[in-house]
Amino acid sequence: MPRVRSSTAARQNPASLDAVAIPDKLYFRIGEVSELTETKSYVLRYWETEFPTLKPVKSRSGHRLYRREDVQAVFEIKRLLYEKGFTIEGARKQLAGESPAAGDQKELFRAERTLHDGHALKVIRRELEGILTMLSRKC
Repeated sequence: MPRVRSSTAARQNPASLDAVAIPDKLYFRIGEVSELTETKSYVLRYWETEFPTLKPVKSRSGHRLYRREDVQAVFEIKRLLYEKGFTIEGARKQLAGESPAAGDQKELFRAERTLHDGHALKVIRRELEGILTMLSRKC
């Protein structure tokens, strides 16, 4: 049975492409990709909506089938988001070859750095409102 890690532990020590050998197969089901990359299935489905480079094919029965390059893309997305601290928008630009300037990239974990300033709740609220705005645009 695979070991389950908390999201904090996953951010501190995410699975990387160097650490995991991708099996020599043509297609992977979402559960296999989830286990290989240590990423929840619902996160993979969400990333499909946010990253145009991540487009698994669907089988006749409607199951997602990831190719090797899709699995590699998941590792790269995870690295950008969790190791580098990119926002989804910044990671999307990075993958598209539009390298965002350091000043343009929002700090994803800004709230952790401002806890001692006493403004943490305001920062967290602003970040959540931004996420809510992005999600409401999708509907």
